Amino acid sequence: MLWKGARVPIVARFYGIAIKMYFREHGRPHFHAVYAEFNGVFDIETLEMIEGDLPGRAQKLVREWGGRYQQDLREMWKTQSFKQLPGLE
Repeated sequence: MLWKGARVPIVARFYGIAIKMYFREHGRPHFHAVYAEFNGVFDIETLEMIEGDLPGRAQKLVREWGGRYQQDLREMWKTQSFKQLPGLE
């Protein structure tokens, strides 16, 4: 299913962090993490924060989550198909 709506799909939620993917974006494969008023853009391959102001603890949680679901994230980026993923427990 290609996402064609105006809203951005939320891939996962955990500890107040929302993970989103903008399928119409270009560049290297990445996802967005939003925590309160903070944002971060993470490279899917390296899980590095490549842009943003996400606090360190939130970055650590996002990297931990990303490591668990990295293959799913790669597949979503490649196919531009949305699926929801579990959060951290």
